[in-house]
Amino acid sequence: MAEVRYIGASRRYAGSSAAALKALDLDIADGEFMVLVGPSGSGKSTALRMLAGLEDVDEGEIRIGDDDVTRWAPRERDIAMVFQNYALYPHLSVADNMAFSLKLSGIGKQERKAKVLEAARLLDLVPYLDRRPKALSGGQRQRVAMGRAIVREPRVFLMDEPLSNLDAKLRVETRANIAALQARLGTTTVYVTHDQTEAMTMGHRVALLNDGELQQVDTPRAIYDRPANVFVAGFIGSPAMNLRWVGRTDGSIRLGGALLPLAPTARSAVRMTKGKEITVGLRPESFAVATPDTLNTQDGPGSLSLRVTLVEHLGADSYVHGTLPGDDTRDKPFVVRVDRRVDPARGETLPLTLTGPVEHVFNADSGRRLT
Repeated sequence: MAEVRYIGASRRYAGSSAAALKALDLDIADGEFMVLVGPSGSGKSTALRMLAGLEDVDEGEIRIGDDDVTRWAPRERDIAMVFQNYALYPHLSVADNMAFSLKLSGIGKQERKAKVLEAARLLDLVPYLDRRPKALSGGQRQRVAMGRAIVREPRVFLMDEPLSNLDAKLRVETRANIAALQARLGTTTVYVTHDQTEAMTMGHRVALLNDGELQQVDTPRAIYDRPANVFVAGFIGSPAMNLRWVGRTDGSIRLGGALLPLAPTARSAVRMTKGKEITVGLRPESFAVATPDTLNTQDGPGSLSLRVTLVEHLGADSYVHGTLPGDDTRDKPFVVRVDRRVDPARGETLPLTLTGPVEHVFNADSGRRLT
């Protein structure tokens, strides 16, 4: 079995006033694909390197299966790591790169060859086994790095932003390949990325970190539907959720001169708060362009007037950026997703209606979800 457990694991670098990772408690199931995601400096790479044995654990412990590996050397942990920069030997062929760790372990030549060939078939690398890394594309080099990890048959795969050196199209293809390969092999995998799209499309579960602290861990869908706090709400989603401070009212909120209804659970939670203000979150897809049938008056319930500042055309959809009446959050435009046939000009006012009640409400002081 290859469960991974962080138990109050902390890391503080010399000379730093704050811990890079603060008492992380995280259980990763055998065979699970866990993604650690967060902005730069959030502690995600530190957590991965602590699991690999490349960083010390100052407090707490780390377990792989039944073993406390906190003080074990990296080579004793039975893990394989895939790095951002591939870390291939330029003077060796693809086959020799993949077999290198097996050779160091004393595995016989015929067994090494069989393992390399099996991994090469999984990764469509058979035609390239005699080539050197310089003759390969970035995506092919990344597959070689994956192959080098696979042949070791480790208990845990560790991946540190393995797609960040690839172009956008190749990243999409490669992340699908990695997810499919992990599902086929069933090896416990811990994957670090700063890209929330990678996290949401690849992981069985996602652990979101910020400032060294775990903010939320859950399935991608659960995190998107019920972010635990304002940070998670603003980080997960592209474009991000629109977050605004609003005054409390009975059953609705006032935003941009319009009254927007609260969902029943949100209404109950807001009534229990003591502060005068709350933070509400509205996803860009929560709106529709108003028509004469849906828009009674410009300031009617559930209607908003968005003054357009930018339109991003993305094929099937467009994202419209703009400002709302009385909204002083100038550095954070209000963003809505619309059908590609909607093409407002800059400076035009776009009438919008809310497609459902407001569900995301947060404590204005702590940032924690109220429902």
